[in-house]
Amino acid sequence: MVLLDAFLPQAHGTSPRIPDEHKLVRGDVRDPAVLDELLPEVDAVCHQAAMVGHGVDPSDAPDYASVNDFGTAVLLAAMHAHQVRKLVLASSMVVYGEGRYQCAEHGIVQAPPRAPKDVAEGRFDPRCPHCGADLASGLVPEDAPLDPRSTYAATKLAQEHLAGAWARQTGGGVWSLRYHNVYGPRMPRDTPYAGVASIFRSALERGEAPQVMEDGAQRRDFVHVSDVARVNFLALTTEPPAGANTAVNVCSGEPHTVGDLATRLASAMDGPPPKIIGGARSGDVRHIVADPARATELLGFRARVSFADGVAEFATAPLRSSVSPDGRQQMVDH
Repeated sequence: MVLLDAFLPQAHGTSPRIPDEHKLVRGDVRDPAVLDELLPEVDAVCHQAAMVGHGVDPSDAPDYASVNDFGTAVLLAAMHAHQVRKLVLASSMVVYGEGRYQCAEHGIVQAPPRAPKDVAEGRFDPRCPHCGADLASGLVPEDAPLDPRSTYAATKLAQEHLAGAWARQTGGGVWSLRYHNVYGPRMPRDTPYAGVASIFRSALERGEAPQVMEDGAQRRDFVHVSDVARVNFLALTTEPPAGANTAVNVCSGEPHTVGDLATRLASAMDGPPPKIIGGARSGDVRHIVADPARATELLGFRARVSFADGVAEFATAPLRSSVSPDGRQQMVDH
């Protein structure tokens, strides 16, 4: 197995320890020369390379588009040149925007972006676009409408579209694995690009209460990184439909609130209880929880790590070092 990583400073400070039987190459997926050297002996690509997270503000857009979309385009072109016909793509739940909602009167509806006035007044749940009534959230299937609401989300959907076009043109096959909220050992910390679990834990390690936006009742599906690794193995060893991009939710099937995550993590770390601060970041969605049925049907995947066990482990697991804006490494393993 050959591993390629650019070691972006937002995520990495040092190179990870790699078993001797694997080869680690430090390089950029946007560099055709690197890919031309690596792909001749490859029969499948597992594409995880991406700039992730909510980001800081729209000034991040060029970096997101360059790493995520241009990088994917360069990779697909190289795969075509070297006749590699199988791709496992790390996609994301963010392509959906809001989750699936039902109105008592109008049935399944696509929730519009939340009005800033509603958020400011503490009304965080989206309203029916037809009658303005409260909506009930449910599980999102893979055929739900796609409605990215942040720069990162737009680039992840573009990755899927690029991969789908490549598959149709070449007869190749793609598994697009739509990860939900991944957490676990070696998450990066102390960066605006980290996941919410890492942000909460970093605060608790500083002796601070984790700050929970909105009212803490926003629902997510937290899936452990070991389950994510396993579904990638299953995808690599399962033939995708030829000439198509097949999307699959990667989730635990066990929805929890963000407030619940903060509370359990604070308890596991003997830290101060979470502080609800209200408000919402631009582009944030209220509820996004997934239907796990297709992953089970097509890949035989079911998550094995429960929320309770995963959070308890994460409370003491080593985190990944990152590089601060001034270029100094932040040591976080312990």
